[in-house]
Order: sequence, then structure tokens, then C-alpha cells
Amino acid sequence: MKLAFDIALRFLKSSKGQTILIVLGIAIGVSVQIFIGSLITGLQKSLVDKTVGSASQITVSPKADGDYILDPQAEIKTIKAANPAEIINLVAVTQGPAILKTPDQSTTIIIRGFDWDTAQGIYKITDRVVKGELGTNENEVIIGQELSQNLKVKIGDTIEMITPTGKTEKFLVTGFFDLQVKSLNESWILTNAGTAQTFLETGEGVSQIEMQVKDVFTADEVAMDVEKRLNDDTLVVTNWKEENAALLSGLSGQTASSLMIQVFVLISVVLGIASVLAISVVQKSRQIGILKAMGMHNPKASLVFLFQGFLLGILGAFVGIGLGIGLSWSFATFVTNPDGSSLVPFYIDWVFIGISAGIAIIASTLAALIPAIRVSKLDPMEVIKNG
Repeated sequence: MKLAFDIALRFLKSSKGQTILIVLGIAIGVSVQIFIGSLITGLQKSLVDKTVGSASQITVSPKADGDYILDPQAEIKTIKAANPAEIINLVAVTQGPAILKTPDQSTTIIIRGFDWDTAQGIYKITDRVVKGELGTNENEVIIGQELSQNLKVKIGDTIEMITPTGKTEKFLVTGFFDLQVKSLNESWILTNAGTAQTFLETGEGVSQIEMQVKDVFTADEVAMDVEKRLNDDTLVVTNWKEENAALLSGLSGQTASSLMIQVFVLISVVLGIASVLAISVVQKSRQIGILKAMGMHNPKASLVFLFQGFLLGILGAFVGIGLGIGLSWSFATFVTNPDGSSLVPFYIDWVFIGISAGIAIIASTLAALIPAIRVSKLDPMEVIKNG
């Protein structure tokens, strides 16, 4: 085996130009795989983070409209026990519709109340406040910056809200928030849990319990665990996958297209290696014939080309990894949004890179099977005779 390896290495060194071309071909294939894979994964993560990462991924709420979860702490404890390894950032939310009135106009809004510290895990409210501060005292609220502009409300102003039951209350605006979703900025008013419960007259009850999971794509499975654990017909458990079928379809389409491109790139690399090594058999046929005439058996002669494919695969994989990471970094650095932020975040998945490199090495080795089989069929006397 050592002899076959040494001969393979000598053949590669003797045809440096050919070797460099094959290595570059493999490297380009690997780099394209890594670049496309990283690009699609980074795009998906960015999209999911923007749409689902700062929102509830699983929600538990009463099945009947107008009902409330009367003992939220007990339910939260039960929910945590359903899948403690996956469930994170639980928050009890009290919410309801109301009409907001100002001296000039009025509009329909949703008032949402929760414990600020608990809600920080999901909504990152502290980071979303663009002006002013959180309303921690009774009847203090923060409103979306678009809503403040539409209604010409300033910090320190008092606004009046009316519930569907006719209850009227005045609230002090202490800050403006930006959830980066215009519809929410125009319709949500946020406050502390006590203020919302008093205004909406829910007592100790809450409208729903929201949570996130470590892996957003397992939300449906975790939701099933929660539903089984609660075992309560009066409660309904929903997850973001049920409510975002179009988004999931788009993500699946991106993944499928990425895999198709990578498969065709891999096929082109394999065909290229096989064709070049097949030509190499013709070029080296005299040397191989002499070696076989000197006693080298067919398996060892075939191993020469298998080793060549293996070595070319390793070299191409390492060069391709460098090129792929460089391409991904360059795209994330120089392709930006108008505000200067990266259009697609730089994302490196070392497991995916390792798999891509492994596939390239295996593919280049398998590509060498064609010339290896051809070598095993060479008649040494005929080759030497015909030159």
C-alpha cells in the first residue's frame, strides 16, 4: 500500500499543472457548497430571528373568548415540566382591545400587560424603548413610536382609554418603543401586569402564557408535549409553525434549492476528476505497464489512482474551505443594507463545512474508480509493445 501511495504522490508531482487544475476544480466546488449553504442558513436564521425570534413561539390561551387563565403561576410550573430542556422565556400576558382617545382623534388599540423583567426574554422591551422609560407605576404606559406620531402624543402626556365594557381610565405616557414591526408599533400599548389586570378587570387572571424554545423549528413538537402535560380541554396550545405556513414553505423552498445547486456542483466536480484521471491513465499507461510487468498486481495498480483521487480531494477540500469562508465573509461584509448593516449575517456552521469537505474527499476518491478499473484491465505487454 505504501508503494501505491508513493507512486500516486510521484504522479501528482510530475504533473503539477494538471494537479493544480484538479485541486482548484474541487476547491471551487467545495467553496460554492460552503458559500451557498452558509448564505441560505444565515438568511434563514436572520429571517427567523426577525419574524419569530422576538415573538412568542408557543402560546397557551383559553379556548373560549373572554375567558382567562386564573392561576397562571401553577400553569407555568406545569408547562415548564413538559419539556424543561427546550422551553425558555415564559411570560404571562394580560391583553385586550380598547379605544384610545386624544383631544384630536381616537383609534382602536391592544393593551398588553406583563412583568417587564419576565417579558425581557422574549420581547427585549428595554432594548426596544427608543425614548423615555418603562412605565413601572400604576397607570403608566409606553406606546409605539408610529402611534405617537399618528396621534401627536408626547412623553408626559395623558391618554384616555375605554374598554369594550365601557370602563374609562387615564394613563401617563412614559416612553416610546420600536418593535421593528409597523403594525405593532401602531396598535400595541404596553404596560405593567398590574395596570393591565386592573384596567381589563381580569383579577389575578391572564389572557395567555407565551414562551420560546431553544430550537425554533421544534416548536410544534414542544407544543405537543405542553398540550399533553396540561391535559386541559379549556386551554388551546398554538405554535408559530401553525400560524406561519407561508414562511415555512419559503424556508423549505430555499433549503431545497440550495441542496439542488450543491448536488449539481458535486456531480460536475466528480465528472471533472474522473475525466482528468482517465486521461492520466492514458498518459501514464507506459509507466503502469512497466510496473505491472515488474510484478505489481492489479489491485495495487488500481490503488495508485484511488490514492490520487483521495489526495486531490483532501487538497481541494482544504483550499475550498478557505475560499468558501472567505466568500461568505466578503458577502456579509460588503453587501449591506442602506443603514450599513449586513444584508445576510456572516454565519459559519463547522458541522456543515466538515460534511462538505468529507463529501468532496469521498466523491473525488470514488471518481478515481473509473480510471482505477481501467488500469486493472491494462495488458502490460501490450502497453509496452505499443508504447
